Amino acid sequence: MALTSGTYALGPASGTLRLRTGRSGLGRRAGHDLTIEAARWSGEAVIDLDDPSASVVTAEIDPASFEVVEGGGGVVPLTAADRIEIVKTVREKILKTRAHPVIRFRSTGVAGTPAAFTVEGELTIMDVTRPVTVHGRISGERLTAEASVVQSRWGIKPYSALFGQLRVADEVKIELDLAPVG
Repeated sequence: MALTSGTYALGPASGTLRLRTGRSGLGRRAGHDLTIEAARWSGEAVIDLDDPSASVVTAEIDPASFEVVEGGGGVVPLTAADRIEIVKTVREKILKTRAHPVIRFRSTGVAGTPAAFTVEGELTIMDVTRPVTVHGRISGERLTAEASVVQSRWGIKPYSALFGQLRVADEVKIELDLAPVG
């Protein structure tokens, strides 16, 4: 059954919202490419297949709910203790989740077809709002989409270690894989 026009609830019950990080710097071999998943998030998509420009998407993400689900590369495998320390660093030092408990997205325009669409919008991270473009497609009942966020554009200093020789790449990929719930 194909996705139809209507209002859909978005969140962990309908799919996954993941962040993918990369590494940079001379010490990048020591680090890991991370896949981080948001455990708590919600949103709504009002989809009008006849007039995509009338569609609207909103979402709120709890950055304190980020969990490391995978770590690739690196000299040694990622351990459970590493995952705990990464999450703690993200919450306390990078995103400062106590002071900034919500990441928000609000669409400003939708264009294209179900096979290939774009959602222009405003993403607010740590009280800084910047434009972002989401590219997606609908196939059957699945909606997949991705966007790139350059952390420094939102005032985020990417994590670094080993006196700056190992750094998380400034660009982070955001991926959605959804079966929206109507």
